[in-house]
Amino acid sequence: MTVTNSKLPRIGVDLAKISRFEGKQTLAKKILSPEELLQYQGHPQPGQFLASRFAAKEAFIKAYRLPPMPALPTIIVGSDSDGAPFIQFQKKRYALSISHDGEYAIAMVIM
Repeated sequence: MTVTNSKLPRIGVDLAKISRFEGKQTLAKKILSPEELLQYQGHPQPGQFLASRFAAKEAFIKAYRLPPMPALPTIIVGSDSDGAPFIQFQKKRYALSISHDGEYAIAMVIM
């Protein structure tokens, strides 16, 4: 049974194992925007940074219902003046939560 209700929020979540992203400079160039790539290169934990950005973009793809693997650098993860993360896509901002613990990074997008 399929029920469609456009009034329900759309939610996307993704979990990424941090070790899969450690030392992956080539992968970073495929995932990150130019600004994110600069942040990645200067980050004290680049594997964690890349895993969390990948999880955030995958969560956004699920919530937005984009086709698989759009140009990931066009989905930008930013943070506001308070440090709260957000997704920016096509000049709009979307709610985002990112967390990491031990081996994993997780992200959730609600729209």
